[in-house]
Amino acid sequence: MTSTSSTSSTIGTVCPHCGWPDGAEPFQVVSRHGTAAGSTVWTRCGCGSLQVRVVDARGMRIVSRSRPADADAESSAPCR
Repeated sequence: MTSTSSTSSTIGTVCPHCGWPDGAEPFQVVSRHGTAAGSTVWTRCGCGSLQVRVVDARGMRIVSRSRPADADAESSAPCR
């Protein structure tokens, strides 16, 4: 069986935390690094989720995403 998908990603087309479209603004560019094939861009979604975006000849795809910053703080808070 042959895949019909031209890009691969660990995530769908929207942020699973806030529903914002992956290709839309706003997001904050945290850092950008050139690679032999294109670039790797670290961004932060409006909800605070940190994302790793790969941009190359196949386009842009999110290959990793964290939980929003508030969710990280809540999960690491001590139990009471």
